[in-house]
Amino acid sequence: MAETEKIEVRDITRIERIGAHSHIRGLGLDDVLEARLVSQGMVGQKDARRAAGVVVQMVREGKIAGRCILLAGEPSTGKTAIAVGMAQALGTETPFTSMSGSEIYSLEMSKTEALSQALRKSIGVRIKEETEIIEGEVVEIQIERPATGTGQKVGKVTLKTTEMETNYDLGNKIIECFMKEKIQAGDVITIDKASGKVNKLGRSFTRARDYDATGAQTRFVQCPEGELQKRKEVVHTVTLHEIDVINSRTHGFLALFSGDTGEIKQEVRDQINNKVLEWREEGKAEINPGVLFIDEVHMLDIECFSFLNRALESDMAPVVVMATNRGITRIRGTNYRSPHGIPIDLLDRMIIIRTVSYLEKEVKEILKIRCEEEDCIMHPDALTILTRIATDTSLRYAIQLITTANLVCRRRKATEVNTEDVKKVYSLFLDENRSSKILKEYQDDYMFSEINEQEEQDPAAGGGAKRRVDVGSGDAQPMEH
Repeated sequence: MAETEKIEVRDITRIERIGAHSHIRGLGLDDVLEARLVSQGMVGQKDARRAAGVVVQMVREGKIAGRCILLAGEPSTGKTAIAVGMAQALGTETPFTSMSGSEIYSLEMSKTEALSQALRKSIGVRIKEETEIIEGEVVEIQIERPATGTGQKVGKVTLKTTEMETNYDLGNKIIECFMKEKIQAGDVITIDKASGKVNKLGRSFTRARDYDATGAQTRFVQCPEGELQKRKEVVHTVTLHEIDVINSRTHGFLALFSGDTGEIKQEVRDQINNKVLEWREEGKAEINPGVLFIDEVHMLDIECFSFLNRALESDMAPVVVMATNRGITRIRGTNYRSPHGIPIDLLDRMIIIRTVSYLEKEVKEILKIRCEEEDCIMHPDALTILTRIATDTSLRYAIQLITTANLVCRRRKATEVNTEDVKKVYSLFLDENRSSKILKEYQDDYMFSEINEQEEQDPAAGGGAKRRVDVGSGDAQPMEH
């Protein structure tokens, strides 16, 4: 007798994108908005997370709109992570738009138009409408196809509820929907009379014993009660920007897919605002202000800040959350210095949330979470060394060593990353401090030696002795020709 062949079954691996903040699931707060030490991917920053939690609560209740929040702190202190946590905590119902300050400098549209579109993307409109639907259990379905294979199909369906039963003739479009959804006797379905859309709710409990085995995804529901024809309220959630695009372009909603929205006239926006306010007065729509997050906000110039001052005072304004890692610096487009590179009048409209540097134990916890996210098993000693590297250099640099150390570990056919793997990648990839040190030592071997040129410009600096210039701090300025 021939041996039974072994059939190898492999799971199809899911395609996953691991980003810098893909491990964050929320802000990690409890019911009274107290920050847990480690929760939902967030570590430390308790005060900043609590403040962000209060903002999220106000956005949910619709009590806050047109306000501006600034997340300010040193680099690698979790400003963007808090914004991602806010987006996760708000859920899919509340619009959340994320952009970088440099995104507005585009050749295709003006800076103010780019900001206007970002603001309008962050305002949701819940439009309510009543539709007539037919809801019932399929008793019998008959579909007759032409013998030639061409021509219209003819069909009949019998639907019932607990109180009544009715026969319906089916048109060609509904028959195609029935065949697409694979509707059969015993299914509980809904048919939208206006659009002809067919939706399968599940199998009726009375037909539960029709088959000996059913799939895990099979859902059993009760037979509907009352009349077959019912009126149902449907809520559609769209953003103001989507309404703008549909009403401003000749090819309508197709512009949403192509991305070619172009500049939208202010007259169109004013008409849409008036219409949405009318719907709100009539009870047909609700305005749902969301959140616009602008990272690296110091990249905006004085014109953009002036525009935001006016835009935030509008009735149709979302909550604007900004993030910056700059101290007292020059406002772009002017020669004036200001805290965070933001004009004083706009800073006056903001509430500022400060982020602080992570402690060593918090850094270790973040690295541990990132190892889990990147499917990397790391020895405790290796994690301790990586934590030391993070405190001496930067958290971002240490996070980037996780995957590279994991690849070195796989190369030697091992499953756990040890201290030698971390030391190997630390020697292969330089951090900013070591790279700056090498540049200072071998400056003459590189092209355009600006340190020597600086000394020639400033001969009073130490009587010809070499002047020490900190490359990392940006003290060495290039010559202007």
